[in-house]
Amino acid sequence: MRAFLFPGQGSQKVGMAAGLLRARFQEADEALGFSLSKIIDEGPEAELTRTANTQPAILTVSIAWADQLAARGVTAEVAAGHSLGEYSALVYAGALEFADAVRLVHLRGTFMQAAVPEGVGAMAAIIGLDSSTVRDTCSEASPDASDACQPANFNGAGQVVIAGHRGAVERAMLLAKQKGAKLVKALPVSAPFHSALMAPAAEKLRAELERVKVSPLRVPVVANVTAEPNQDPSRVKDLLYKQVTGSVRWEETIAGLVKAGVDEAYEVGPGAVLAGLCKRIAPSIKMGKMGALHG
Repeated sequence: MRAFLFPGQGSQKVGMAAGLLRARFQEADEALGFSLSKIIDEGPEAELTRTANTQPAILTVSIAWADQLAARGVTAEVAAGHSLGEYSALVYAGALEFADAVRLVHLRGTFMQAAVPEGVGAMAAIIGLDSSTVRDTCSEASPDASDACQPANFNGAGQVVIAGHRGAVERAMLLAKQKGAKLVKALPVSAPFHSALMAPAAEKLRAELERVKVSPLRVPVVANVTAEPNQDPSRVKDLLYKQVTGSVRWEETIAGLVKAGVDEAYEVGPGAVLAGLCKRIAPSIKMGKMGALHG
């Protein structure tokens, strides 16, 4: 059984569309009303890494890759995506129209960037502590809701990313070191994604989601906030709304795919972060090769 895994923010780079068919890029430009394809192809990097551009750029490249795979007869029986990648997975499954998804993630990025003033929030990676210990550490570092942090991404292989108010994140980093974390590193991000601080962005996104049609899913998509496959179109909007402030349960997602019978997967999009995590979480899953499928 094969799964497609769609990457999230952080996997972008200028020129990442090289060798891909161009139809999706033209469609994205038309949907957004500006040349996203030029930013993808030429940069500058600072423009590509703006959250409002990064998100539709990665989605567009990911779906162009899925098209390339389909042209060679490579399809999947289940899909999952890391954060932003859940939108790509939903496009692949037929739940969201590509143009709608491009507009949604452009707005999602805009809303997330504007939700928290610069300097108020922070994110950090903690490596070498189990998930339960990181949860407890965040609780200890959070005196109240006005100065709190929480696990944002349970990436697996002993890696958990935390997010929240800067002071709480910094306290949690110190506590994690005291508890024996192998590595504690502040992340150079523009906002504390997947934390309660994203609530204003979640509410704005919910209003936009209401305008979008969700179609029946051809294949199940594992939701970030539940780590369970969903094929019910009526649940999609609520799951995407909750995803903005909820944790990405990636380790459970991959473990669940193994239980469901997945023995092969492709990382469909730029980068190889998910392939690396998958190999560490579930070495039984064979990762398909993307490079040979160009052209």
